[in-house]
Amino acid sequence: MKQQLHALLNPKSIAVIGASADTHKTSGRPVSYLLKHGFGGDIYPVNPKATEIQGLPCYPNIESLPQAPDVGLVLLSAKRSIEAVRSLAKLGCKAAVILASGFAEAGEDGHDLQQELKAAAGSMRLLGPNTIGLVNLSARIPLSASGALEITDLPAGHVAVVSQSGGILGALLSRAAGRGIGLSSLISTSNEVDLEVSDFIDYLVDDENTKVIALYLESIRNPQRFREVALRAREAGKPLVVFKIGRSEAGATAASSHTGALAGEDRVYDAFFRELGVIRANTFDEFLDIPAVLVTGRPLAGRRVAILTSTGGAGTLIADSLGMNHFDTPKPDADTAEKLRALQGDTPTALDRNPIDVTLAGLQPDLLRQAIRTLLKSDSYDALVVIIGSSGLAMPDLVVCAIQDCLDTNNKPVLAYVSPYAPDTLKRLNSAGIPGFCSPESCSAVLEALYFRAQPLPSTHAAPTAQLPDMTALAEGSIDEAAAKALFSQVGISVPESRVVTSREQAVHAARELGQPVVLKVLDANLLHKSDIGGVALHQTADTIGARFDQMITDVGSHVGYRPDRFLIEAMVAGGHELILGANRDALGTAILLGAGGVTAELFKDTTLCMLPDHGGLTLEQARAMMEKLTTWPLLNGYRGSVRRDIEALAQAIVNFSALVAALGERLVTSEINPLFILPEGQGVVAADAVLVLNQASAHAVTGERRYG
Repeated sequence: MKQQLHALLNPKSIAVIGASADTHKTSGRPVSYLLKHGFGGDIYPVNPKATEIQGLPCYPNIESLPQAPDVGLVLLSAKRSIEAVRSLAKLGCKAAVILASGFAEAGEDGHDLQQELKAAAGSMRLLGPNTIGLVNLSARIPLSASGALEITDLPAGHVAVVSQSGGILGALLSRAAGRGIGLSSLISTSNEVDLEVSDFIDYLVDDENTKVIALYLESIRNPQRFREVALRAREAGKPLVVFKIGRSEAGATAASSHTGALAGEDRVYDAFFRELGVIRANTFDEFLDIPAVLVTGRPLAGRRVAILTSTGGAGTLIADSLGMNHFDTPKPDADTAEKLRALQGDTPTALDRNPIDVTLAGLQPDLLRQAIRTLLKSDSYDALVVIIGSSGLAMPDLVVCAIQDCLDTNNKPVLAYVSPYAPDTLKRLNSAGIPGFCSPESCSAVLEALYFRAQPLPSTHAAPTAQLPDMTALAEGSIDEAAAKALFSQVGISVPESRVVTSREQAVHAARELGQPVVLKVLDANLLHKSDIGGVALHQTADTIGARFDQMITDVGSHVGYRPDRFLIEAMVAGGHELILGANRDALGTAILLGAGGVTAELFKDTTLCMLPDHGGLTLEQARAMMEKLTTWPLLNGYRGSVRRDIEALAQAIVNFSALVAALGERLVTSEINPLFILPEGQGVVAADAVLVLNQASAHAVTGERRYG
């Protein structure tokens, strides 16, 4: 496959099917752009109505071409594209690019056409359909009709862009050119009838012209394949930066559990990317900002940043933005301050703070150069932000050169923040390999990306083995609370002592047996939000539970339209801190959720997610990391003299729960313990409620030895 992909991105010959002699038409652009940007191979326009296009011989049909081209660029309608693809494949063409729309994106009829297109291609590879094409800037090969190719100066660089949106390709091409950011290639995959994002990641990992791979994603169609190539890219030292659209659609509607509502689709993408070491850009600007910094290859070892400025206001903007993002801006150490003071001579300078205001730096490039070198050599800082104020606009080349001259002193990240509106200065900076930005927020965002990039991936070493229960007999659909708790109990998660009852008399007897107080709950697998319909009563005794039992039958019955006939009586848990522990299966895999629990779980949304690995559950290390990410983590860890909770038991419960979820595999829809009471240190944890929803059993048994600690 890689040979065909290489031919697609580096063709020696290109047939343009449906080429027009009118360069004002979309179908007239590709030949024009190939000539304009210096493609040195053979170009074969195909159009039965022309004998010559832009000085090139034109062929009446594909069959009359002098040879099988490496690539066919098809500019015909959807139905005619299918015939062209069939002819190209028969001729021996290696790959085709299909620009036509009207395929799967157009509905059921278009989906059928797309399947015909795939069948017509045979072993020939397809890009698209509904794509704007691709541009290999490293080799000056534009296989596209994008109007952005009207730009003459398109700098080649080391960032490759793969986009599932065609229009975004042109937007990024023009934005990057305007900012002086060099790209190696841009590829629009669009409908992905054949070649998809992961195929191009896999190819670009081995591309010597590409150092960073940027992905504009609408969805991931093959998560397992994406996982494999993302890890391969990380091992090869090529960062992946993703801009994933669809945030506004995140979250489940009519979710069957709190976990389902809290583990919305977008949050699962966050967890999925994070655990693969994939950097997620939060804004469209960051989608270019972050790769521009990563391509320099300068690692960020810590969170201490020096700010060098000649304009106080801009320095404060940067300092505030860094502070809001938990970066440190320490003042210079004594040795560094002394060296900076020596540069200033008799000029009064405040060097006991950061931002470091060297007033004349903007007017004296040599002073700026020496100040930069001093800060880069200082052991007090991990990165440097140089602010270019209005005074720098008078001689932008000198300022840029002053920064550039210092880059070889060490490998710390150096950013430039341009305070005034100066697009030309930004372009000069980026063209010189100095990441330049016009907003303080961009500086913080790229430093955060650099810091994330430097962190190791979570350990996935398996925990000790243990025998999980046989779950082949579990029915599909919702499992009632008593059965779900029995299952959790079998994997080492404590549950309250309980009794299942069907009458008032049995409820009273159970309350006496269990001691006081007790909880009365309706027991019905189909009622997952029991407290919302009067199906939970706390603090009951043998004297009160009879009347409350009768009242619950009435209350629940009025909501559901039938008389409930099974109830659960269980001992109340006292003195516990409430958390939610859940699992939700998504197209990307299964996410384990931990957060502040109880009925307010969805209100406060203090939660974190971790994706299950391909095999087995989470490790204790991953479980502890989840706990420490919670805003309420200090409350578990003895905040300001409060009771320290049994966090080791909690970590083990997370591991055990995840092992059970992993064993259920594709059968799982959602599962949840809410609340999970975390008792004082040494007293363990207790699952006070349980939800388990399964889909139809898979063909694979879910028995046997699994790993959990």
